[in-house]
Amino acid sequence: MKPLRALCAGELPRLVMFDLDGTLVDSVPDLATAVDRMLAELGREPAGVEQVRRWVGNGARVLVRRALAGGIEHGAVSDAETEVALARFLDIYADCHELITLYPGVHELLEALSTAAVELAVVTNKPERFVAPLLEQVGLGGYFRWIIGGDTLPQQKPDPAALLQVMHLAGVSNLQSLFVGDSRSDVLAARAAGVPCVAVSYGYNHGRPVAEEEPDRVVDSLAELL
Repeated sequence: MKPLRALCAGELPRLVMFDLDGTLVDSVPDLATAVDRMLAELGREPAGVEQVRRWVGNGARVLVRRALAGGIEHGAVSDAETEVALARFLDIYADCHELITLYPGVHELLEALSTAAVELAVVTNKPERFVAPLLEQVGLGGYFRWIIGGDTLPQQKPDPAALLQVMHLAGVSNLQSLFVGDSRSDVLAARAAGVPCVAVSYGYNHGRPVAEEEPDRVVDSLAELL
């Protein structure tokens, strides 16, 4: 695992934290189904998979606001409108997990890290109640000691609070840790926490190449870290 050692001063990291959506799993088809069903109930036109792919990454509330606005900018959407739509979206999404898929290289990397006794965590902006069941569904349930969702703490990425919390729980320093994500929020959170960041090129970064965010390394597959 030379690429990992190169990111952590020649040693394997003691802790690797992962984003979920767009990094470990492709969840957009299911999210798009839930968004479009919510919009239909509100008498609106569907958004479709490609639109939703550009909107995800900042948590369920922001996704819903973008769906209501029909674009990335959602400042004109009222809080009252958001609350009604968000409640319906969460209820619908609870039953929309049929299309989620695991990205290539994920299982191989997690198995290698687990075998090397590296602690693993998921830090995502997805509501926490969805995370563990999804990990179980795609066969990753046994790998992660800690799960921090978008509503676990008051702050979400790009705030570094979740990363700092996991490092505290693991008893490791930022120099012994690594974060793996797919978006600007992930890179900013890692940078603010002082943690090296690997970004995957295939994820969700609002239609922009994640290399523009200047992570420490960009990979096309997590297997490259092996």
